Amino acid sequence: GALVMLGASYTLKRNEHVRVDIVYANLPTRRQIGVDIFGTVLFLLPATLILCYLSWPVFHNAWATNEMSGNAGGLIRWPVKIFLPLGFALLSLQGVSELIKRVAMLTGHMKADLHYERPLQ
Repeated sequence: GALVMLGASYTLKRNEHVRVDIVYANLPTRRQIGVDIFGTVLFLLPATLILCYLSWPVFHNAWATNEMSGNAGGLIRWPVKIFLPLGFALLSLQGVSELIKRVAMLTGHMKADLHYERPLQ
């Protein structure tokens, strides 16, 4: 779970995230940039910020109560639970970074490189 939470922002940075490529691949570059901006502002950022906000109390409660595993050995659980808000916070920051890049591409301040290679299955 920790690898998924920490890897999500890296995946977004590399433009390897899951998308419906049927329509997106056939759009002109400016429209692709528009779709990315629309998706980031309306879906990615609100979802990640809300999930970060909602997962913080889960971590904080485990940390404040020193929550322990019920298994033999009783490992503490808060180090694992910190990956929820941390992962969503990193994904939010990467989303802001991608939004800034897309606006720069749209205004001509940056070269539009939206290369996406479909996975071979």
